[in-house]
Amino acid sequence: MVEPGIVIIGSGFAGIGMAIKLKEAGYHDFVILEKADDLGGTWRDNTYPGCACDVPSHMYSYSFELNPGWSRMFSPQEEIWEYMRTCVDKYRIAPHIRYGKHVVSLEWDDAARRWEVATDDGATLTTNAVISGIGALHVPSFPDIPGRESFAGPAFHSSEWDHSVELAGKRVAVIGTGASAIQFVPRIAPEAAHLTVFQRTPPWIHPKPDFALTSRMKQALRLPGAARAVRGAVYWALETRALGFTVDPRLMKVHERLALKHLRSQVPDPELRRALTPDYTIGCKRLLLSSDYYPTLTRDDVSLVTGGAAEIREHAVVDSAGREHEADVIVFGTGFRVTDMLKDQRIIGRNGLKIQDAWQDGIETYYGITTSGFPNLFLLLGPNTGLGHHSVVFMIESQVRYVMSCLRLLSRTQARAVDVRPERQRAFNRRLQERLDPLVWNAGGCRSWYLDEHGVNRTMWPGFTVEYWARTRKVKPDAYELIY
Repeated sequence: MVEPGIVIIGSGFAGIGMAIKLKEAGYHDFVILEKADDLGGTWRDNTYPGCACDVPSHMYSYSFELNPGWSRMFSPQEEIWEYMRTCVDKYRIAPHIRYGKHVVSLEWDDAARRWEVATDDGATLTTNAVISGIGALHVPSFPDIPGRESFAGPAFHSSEWDHSVELAGKRVAVIGTGASAIQFVPRIAPEAAHLTVFQRTPPWIHPKPDFALTSRMKQALRLPGAARAVRGAVYWALETRALGFTVDPRLMKVHERLALKHLRSQVPDPELRRALTPDYTIGCKRLLLSSDYYPTLTRDDVSLVTGGAAEIREHAVVDSAGREHEADVIVFGTGFRVTDMLKDQRIIGRNGLKIQDAWQDGIETYYGITTSGFPNLFLLLGPNTGLGHHSVVFMIESQVRYVMSCLRLLSRTQARAVDVRPERQRAFNRRLQERLDPLVWNAGGCRSWYLDEHGVNRTMWPGFTVEYWARTRKVKPDAYELIY
């Protein structure tokens, strides 16, 4: 088999977007290694009831492939997955995808100046560059609750929804109240005999301005420039939300007032409302969108348990006060392993440097894309590129363009590899953390998956998306060592 010049890992939004831009630029000797048997990443895996985007559809898509045919303002999972398939077909990416290829090791060969990529089927590829598009939201996080293995009934994570389990007439316990839970709880409540929701920390929730797009609206969006204009309007509307996130947490007050008004209007019971009112600054944890979650919690056949789950028994979940709640099924809506995910991988760079040793004091990269000691390894949606206010697809496109700029630098200079200079990476991270320190994710009074085990924010970008776009438009050659 001919060895590929570039290996992309993952066929989600990042991997597909990267492949399209490589092909457009005339790079055809690349492969996408996908661990599953189909493309789509997050939007393939998450099939729980009510799964949908919480960013407006016209922004949650590639800027070069606008879709005037979205059915709703916030698209359901199936539609986003179909959009990704359409992109793969249109840009002829399918022949480049190798399914069932789970990458288990990346090792840099100092002598050959190439990467060796090993997959779990025993195969090894040698390549010039590796682009990781594995994303952050795909390794389920299970809570460390005593007795979890002792539960007698079905128990599964929302991202691995077991559709063979019949919930009708069952007592269902939901552990977690994050972005997935607030989407599936309203869908399964009418089905279950009784639903018990275990909440450790209440989320801040804004109403979701979702609506079906009529055929007339879709027709109008097909007019020249219309879809582009709508996307532009949505972009700047979302970007204004960044003021409280990226400038000063005190500017979050307007968002807090909207959330409290939403809570008051949907939950008449003062006791329940008190249990659902967060005690931390809005935005510290992920700000959620829903117009049907609160009303679901007011149903007679739904109970909210505060303080979270303390123990799991054979037929019940025990709350933090020691009360037992009988359950036939448990659904974990407890999010994903984010900050420690990259550190779990076997990646060996220059002079035998392991990624775990490079990051022993915490994950550090340069703009979330490159990391010192690992030449020609590019990360898409890497550390500190997450957002609290906007579409990650926009960030992906900025990163893809930056990777293309790095590849052009290699072509221009005839160098074999680029490696970000350690002093530039350190300076970038020092400034990054100085900016993050006073912001809401760090100073908002909550504990979230944005922070690593040392309480350092390795997840969020502290600025506007337009700033990230401007800074990553073109690679600065002096930030890199060129390896010949």
